[in-house]
Amino acid sequence: MPTLKCPVCGNPVEVPDDAMPGELIEHDCGVVLEVYRDQNGNLALRPFEGVQEDWGE
Repeated sequence: MPTLKCPVCGNPVEVPDDAMPGELIEHDCGVVLEVYRDQNGNLALRPFEGVQEDWGE
């Protein structure tokens, strides 16, 4: 199970081996984190900003 760093509090976050980009993880510090792939193709975490409204028609 890979361990990544929380971008908010800096504490370690255990990510499941089968985690996919877009998966949400609730961390102990109370933030919801989104799994994504960085520019190098590695899994990384960022704060989840919620679902954006689609104003397109």
